[in-house]
Amino acid sequence: MITVLPFGYARGKANGNSVAFLFHFKEKVMFEGNSALGFCMVLAIILLTTKFLGLVFRKIGLPQVLGYIIAGIIIGPAIFGDFCGFSLIGFEGKDYWCFLALPEDNALSIFSKIGVLFLMFSTGLETNLKELKSAGLASTLIACAGVAVPMLFGILIALPFSELGLGVTNIYNCVFIGAILTATSVAITVSVLKELGKINSKLGTTIVSAAIIDDVIGIVVLSVVTGMAKGGATGDLTGFAWFKAQWWGTLIMIVAFFVVGIGLGFGISKLFRWLEKKWPNTHRLPVFSIVVCFFYAWLAEEVFGVADITGAFLAGIILSTAHHSSEYTDKKVEVNTYTIFAPVFFANIGISSISFSEGMSGWLFLFAVLAVLLGLIGKIVGCGAVAKCFKYSWRESTIAGVGMMARGEVALIVTGKAMEAGLPKEFMLMTVLLILVSSILTPILLKVLYGKGKDKELPPSDGDGANGAFVEEIVDSPAVENLGINTSDK
Repeated sequence: MITVLPFGYARGKANGNSVAFLFHFKEKVMFEGNSALGFCMVLAIILLTTKFLGLVFRKIGLPQVLGYIIAGIIIGPAIFGDFCGFSLIGFEGKDYWCFLALPEDNALSIFSKIGVLFLMFSTGLETNLKELKSAGLASTLIACAGVAVPMLFGILIALPFSELGLGVTNIYNCVFIGAILTATSVAITVSVLKELGKINSKLGTTIVSAAIIDDVIGIVVLSVVTGMAKGGATGDLTGFAWFKAQWWGTLIMIVAFFVVGIGLGFGISKLFRWLEKKWPNTHRLPVFSIVVCFFYAWLAEEVFGVADITGAFLAGIILSTAHHSSEYTDKKVEVNTYTIFAPVFFANIGISSISFSEGMSGWLFLFAVLAVLLGLIGKIVGCGAVAKCFKYSWRESTIAGVGMMARGEVALIVTGKAMEAGLPKEFMLMTVLLILVSSILTPILLKVLYGKGKDKELPPSDGDGANGAFVEEIVDSPAVENLGINTSDK
């Protein structure tokens, strides 16, 4: 006879002896993860496993974020819960035993949201507007091609897979696939170019500038697509809600957000310059900066229907104009981001967004492989073709394309926002595979391509002035180090 007792205990009798079991037989849960201390234990497991696997991946030359995601897969139900019947961190009501159980709507999603906002805010803080203005026509057009061609390839490859929730009847999901393929990871390319001594070459600075512009364009594209998708999925509406639900209304709201955001930004930038003079290098500046970040994220999502990460990114760009305070703020924000919020965000992808039993099929794996292949080819073809138009050699044009094909944390962020807007969560597999393959291939191909022309030194940029300093800022950025990229010369 077994009697279920409060607090998740069960007591039974075996051969006349009372036996206590430390779990709840009905819900298959050892401890509840939705209590305050239970959630602290969830965080402890996530931080320990992400740090360990992050270091392992860093040792083998891959981004730490991949280690974070795989840590989430291991401690979550994706493998052991679904196939072995036991998971360290699981969800209530599921058919497996778990050490810590979370409700479907849990605090991890809140931590993840803060993590992604901090990541985009930090990216904005590290963006140098003056250097972007002087990046030149070549970098801008390479970035545009690096967005347009992979996005077109992604949409085209998604159209035949209607059985996966894509196809013409789910056109917004197809566009989301294209948007995911547009992202570029500047950290991986920068580390390889620095190692090869090409970071300050003309082509090197062109690639780095194009990669940053690429992400800016990609985030704006994501805002447009998510706004339209939400509008297309809305039922009968009236008034202002109906206006925002129309595709033209979405575009108007996006333009309005940037007008309002940039308009407010002039006043905010002046305010922070005054604060910097009054209280230089004090904790007030990071606190006020985070307030601006959260306000812009709320303003973007709730008022204008724009992706919240766009608001956080714009807030970072605005505050980057107050140069010294932005550097100080970035260092303080990144301590919190990469200590707790970013690991939780990436691990939560593996815990809640990836399952190898629900929705997985041979068609999904086939689609993921084809999408990854076209995503890589799209960058090489699009960016390389534009570079060739600017009289780079065939080898240099190929280097430009390969240098733009690495993916990282931005691709994960875009995928997360796409899933919030309706993309099935199974497609996170495609993004993880894309990051893994591109992270491995990009350094190898760059070294091979540069090796072929090692006797022909590429022309340097205009001295080690503006562009050289700009690249060094990126190389020395804490984010590059925290992502687990080795930027040391060998």
